[in-house]
Amino acid sequence: MGRFDGKVVVVTGGGGGIGGATARRFGAEGAKVAVFDLRLDAAEAVAASVRAAGGAAVAVRCDVTDRASVDQALSTTLASLGPVDVLVNNAGWDVFRPFTKTAPEEWQRLLAVNLVGPLHLHHAVLPSMVERKTGRIVNIASDAARVGSSGEAVYAACKGGLVSFSKTIAREHARHGITCNVVCPGPTETALFEDYKRGAGNPEKLVEAFTRSIPLGRLGQPDDLPGAILFFASDDAAFVTGQVLSVSGGLTMNG
Repeated sequence: MGRFDGKVVVVTGGGGGIGGATARRFGAEGAKVAVFDLRLDAAEAVAASVRAAGGAAVAVRCDVTDRASVDQALSTTLASLGPVDVLVNNAGWDVFRPFTKTAPEEWQRLLAVNLVGPLHLHHAVLPSMVERKTGRIVNIASDAARVGSSGEAVYAACKGGLVSFSKTIAREHARHGITCNVVCPGPTETALFEDYKRGAGNPEKLVEAFTRSIPLGRLGQPDDLPGAILFFASDDAAFVTGQVLSVSGGLTMNG
């Protein structure tokens, strides 16, 4: 028996590093996983790996910035797997430059992917959860939301907004048996971090500096995140809502 036997889980950005690791872990613990990603080939690769390990998964193309695409993806999920029990908002995009070197059109894209995208998913999924009086939402923000991050001003603003939004959703829907919590990754070796390194003058020096500053002595790996995400999604966290957990090797500490 797995913790998520029979549960339907949606993971946005599921074709990437953290999203893929999370989808595979849910599948290994009995969930039926809908892998949402803008890149259908990447989503299918993750879904195929879940199925190959004995789990159940479907790949669904979803542009989180487009409400019609979100609605279609959820309709496909409902027809294939059933109503959504767990939503993991993981899709993200970033621009790595000082704020004054960025352009307004980049701000709009950052807002659309990192903030408006999760709003679309919440707005589409919550009514069914409210009707069934159950649901788990886990939003993937960033330690940039908690402490700021040079070169990521608008991204940090979006993720800070997602944290505040999550706390409000947790308050509004606690009476419906729905929990909403946030996981904040620190520096993690994903495609997004590769982009971050490319934006640095000296990528090797950047990695060395990050590694020195992390008490546990290494950068995060995608497989470091699913444990925290699945905890918030599980019955073990039934009395936990509106909380923010940093998974950063101790880079940031609070409280």
